[in-house]
Amino acid sequence: MGVNIAELLPKKELHLADLKNKKIAIDASNALYQFVASIRQPDGTLLMDSRGRVTSHLQGLFTRTTNLMSKGLRLCYVFDGKPPALKLKEQQERATRKLEAETKYQKAVEEENLEAMRKYSKQFSRLTKDMIQESKTLIQALGLPVIEAPSEAEAQAAFMCKTRHVWAVASQDSDSLLFGASRLLRNLTLSQKRRLPSGKHVITFLEEIELNAVLKELNIAHDQLIALGILVGTDFNRGGVRGIGPRKALKLLYTYKNNFDELFSTLKTDFDWKEIFTLFKDIPITKEYELLWKKPDQEAIKKLLVDEHEFNEERVQGVLDKLTEEASPSNQKGLGDFL
Repeated sequence: MGVNIAELLPKKELHLADLKNKKIAIDASNALYQFVASIRQPDGTLLMDSRGRVTSHLQGLFTRTTNLMSKGLRLCYVFDGKPPALKLKEQQERATRKLEAETKYQKAVEEENLEAMRKYSKQFSRLTKDMIQESKTLIQALGLPVIEAPSEAEAQAAFMCKTRHVWAVASQDSDSLLFGASRLLRNLTLSQKRRLPSGKHVITFLEEIELNAVLKELNIAHDQLIALGILVGTDFNRGGVRGIGPRKALKLLYTYKNNFDELFSTLKTDFDWKEIFTLFKDIPITKEYELLWKKPDQEAIKKLLVDEHEFNEERVQGVLDKLTEEASPSNQKGLGDFL
């Protein structure tokens, strides 16, 4: 879900060319859930191989990653570790919502309602351990770093950004800003269209959001930004405080400044704001990681995609040939250096 404060954040439109040779940390789960939600058959069924194993995540991961690599981006993927205890409630609620959506989907199947099938199928998307593991295998075969976070991937990515080991964090959520990331990228994709749950398509742009610009624009400190997120709602207190949206939360912060005790004492809540605040400030991260980019291992890629999951060998090889060609010094010196 993530913290919903995007409407308050000053954004700068970028082009992929602006990111050439930039190191970008991607929230892996955020990206993979996008793929399993959007890459489906017209009736909402996921892409699968002949043995019934889901391949939507691999299709999305291979296509988007190689396209971005060809533009000269130096990608690394950060995976979630053990979720904080505070997130367990949210995970339980998500599981309940998915079961409800699955029930509605089955009813739509019985009624042969394709529109409803498409709608509800996206609402119970799941990533299995096998899907996550083979995603890591593909990423590493592409020559890109895989970082294992001890807890939240966005917290780990934010640390990497704060320490300037990467230039930005790529995610659709704004949580990394609360964790202290200096720069967030949204809509990191070649497509300029995004399909909403309603089925409607909207035009999107690659957005850069800088933490310092956010704090200056809103005239608040970083601790207040965390408090704002808690008021609106995070993965650790879904829904936040009832009746308080981003703009009302900002007004409350202007009134109470840094006196968060007084602020939250005036509100009816079912969560401990201090516990959530501390989590954003001190969530576990690791400093033991290596950012090393290598040449793609074509044989390993084809073994996973073609031999294991029956991807079209000619198409896969075509993508790899194109990537190799665009990585050559005569075409893209920067990408050639990184590969």
